[in-house]
Amino acid sequence: MAENAEVSHGKELSQQEKEELFLVLKTRFEKNMRRHEDLNWEKVQVRLEEHPQKLWSLNEMERTGGEPDVVCCEDEDVYIFFDCSKESPKGRRSVCYDKKALESRKKYKPETSAEAMAESMGIELLTEEQYRTLQELGEFDLKTSSWVHTPEEIRELGGALFCDRRFDHVFVYHNGAESYYKARGFRGSLTI
Repeated sequence: MAENAEVSHGKELSQQEKEELFLVLKTRFEKNMRRHEDLNWEKVQVRLEEHPQKLWSLNEMERTGGEPDVVCCEDEDVYIFFDCSKESPKGRRSVCYDKKALESRKKYKPETSAEAMAESMGIELLTEEQYRTLQELGEFDLKTSSWVHTPEEIRELGGALFCDRRFDHVFVYHNGAESYYKARGFRGSLTI
């Protein structure tokens, strides 16, 4: 966003921030029609304007490097945005999986966790199924990896799941939830 933009307060964007975000989102939407062939930007924008709190979340996705874009439409007026950056969003890397994992680390703690950051942004971590859907739209995470929503039974045993794309295949792995790496972040989704 522009340096001289009005500063927003709370979780609502200023008019200038909204206009800038709409321009970025519309440009990305039109440049990547393969992701949403049957959708119309004007309808998406109307839906966004009806939900200003969701605009704030989309702006957070953009601000942290996620490059959000519409990937599908449920029913007639429900749109789903995913982070579509080529690699895991730069502003969301080096995080462990969740609060429990963060609290379990005795030293060298990351600043936050993927779940806490997603919650603060008003978005959800992609599920494994959503991650695979994203990979059908392009090639993502060729050099990085992304935490994905982990089933409770895995999490209770101390693990968490992450995904990436290597050798033209999507892989799902496990790691201790408290681990974090500079090349692992998370991707989110936002339903509007």
